[in-house]
Amino acid sequence: MSLSLASLLAEGALRHPGRTAVIFADRQISYAELWEQARRYAAMLRARGVQAGDRVALLLLNTPAFPAAYYGALALGAVIVPVHALLTAEEIAYVLRDSGATVLLCDAPLLAAGSAAAALAGIDALEAALPPEAPVESYAQREPHDDAVILYTSGTTGRPKGAVLTQNNLVLNATTVALDLFDFSTGDVLLGALPLFHSFGQTCVMNAAFRAGAAIVLMPRFDGAGALDLMNRHGVTIFAGVPTMYVALLDAAAANPQRPPLRLCASGGASIPVAIIERFEALFGAPIFEGYGLSETSPVASFNQREFGRKPGTVGCGIWGVDLEIADAEIDDRIAFLERGALGEIVIRGHCVFRGYLNDSEATQTAIVDGWFRTGDLGTKDADGFISIVDRKKDLIIRGGFNVYPREVEEILMRHPAVKQVAVIGIPHETHGEEIVAVIVREEGSDADAQALIAWSQERMGRYKYPRHVRFVEAMPLGPSGKVLKRVLRERVHAH
Repeated sequence: MSLSLASLLAEGALRHPGRTAVIFADRQISYAELWEQARRYAAMLRARGVQAGDRVALLLLNTPAFPAAYYGALALGAVIVPVHALLTAEEIAYVLRDSGATVLLCDAPLLAAGSAAAALAGIDALEAALPPEAPVESYAQREPHDDAVILYTSGTTGRPKGAVLTQNNLVLNATTVALDLFDFSTGDVLLGALPLFHSFGQTCVMNAAFRAGAAIVLMPRFDGAGALDLMNRHGVTIFAGVPTMYVALLDAAAANPQRPPLRLCASGGASIPVAIIERFEALFGAPIFEGYGLSETSPVASFNQREFGRKPGTVGCGIWGVDLEIADAEIDDRIAFLERGALGEIVIRGHCVFRGYLNDSEATQTAIVDGWFRTGDLGTKDADGFISIVDRKKDLIIRGGFNVYPREVEEILMRHPAVKQVAVIGIPHETHGEEIVAVIVREEGSDADAQALIAWSQERMGRYKYPRHVRFVEAMPLGPSGKVLKRVLRERVHAH
């Protein structure tokens, strides 16, 4: 059976050629036009010797060049290696060497773009290098378990690892997101603010939208005010983002009373505080569905879903064709399941689980045991099958022999009116092993001090878990996908 990720755009061009696929600045690009552009990229790559199975690296921002190059390379049967746009030159070199990429598609003016005009100039430069015609008529036949995309993990515990995702992984994940979870339609408009080089933006926005024939408003660099303006101007109905994006939209809404016609929102990438969900839904009138996944799971593994109801603060149930269970986190060589309600490591099996880590069979064997992917995340599963993320195993704080889960402390601190954002971390301590530190971005105009917040926390948390130290910052350090980089916070606080 043939199955190709390239078919998502090719079929869209066949079924609704005149519908808008991408909106960027003052351009509206139809499905037929975008597919024709993709085939021009395919022709250019083929002229440079790219064949099925070769790896093509993309170092591009959220502009029409990304989907055109992405699906063009896939049409040849090539394997995509998305490169994070915020990596250093040394980190980029490592990804290119490790992946064995034979071609890198990149445009310096586009990456340096500080405005839509500069980004458009970058796209024009790329298009000028393409052949005038698209002699590649269709897309190469691929088998379900052929490689499609190699996503490099963040590398918080060492060198990044390349997670190899198959055609089957990504086509089924996009289809499930679009049709089973959110019922995307040709009338929907999505804001494409999540980086397309990241798995969340790639699957839940780009691939899922094209699977359903929806339109995407592309945004190269996210900011709350700009995002809200685009959402209003283009009638965005669906927004997918990480928690920091929702915080920024709440800030923007305070200065802009106009609201877009949102019908639903999706949050992932990190745990979103329930307080943020409540504030956003009250202001925007659209529900936020929280989900969960990793690069190794294409990425979507679970979501709050209409069929099962919604429980804010959980990441819902396993998506169609995917199982999530709780296993003993202390056993490495086999899977031992725990009873409902027990705390353990979240393990996943199903069509979303990756093929393995590129060039690292040992890491693959450690990560996939008895057909289950060990996520490294700690959680529980309730009687209804809803999964709650407690924390990453590596973020667990052990103070005086007691386990402290940062997310639990963060959820409580987010209820304080002076707290806009918070990240709880552990730092080394001579007596207790680790001490608890709350790093906080204050609400604008707030003058709450550290001692007041510590005293407030002490009244609402167990004695072993409230933060003994509070550090105020102007902004959180964020990764390319918008996640708070706790590793960086730990280094800064420990150095201080």
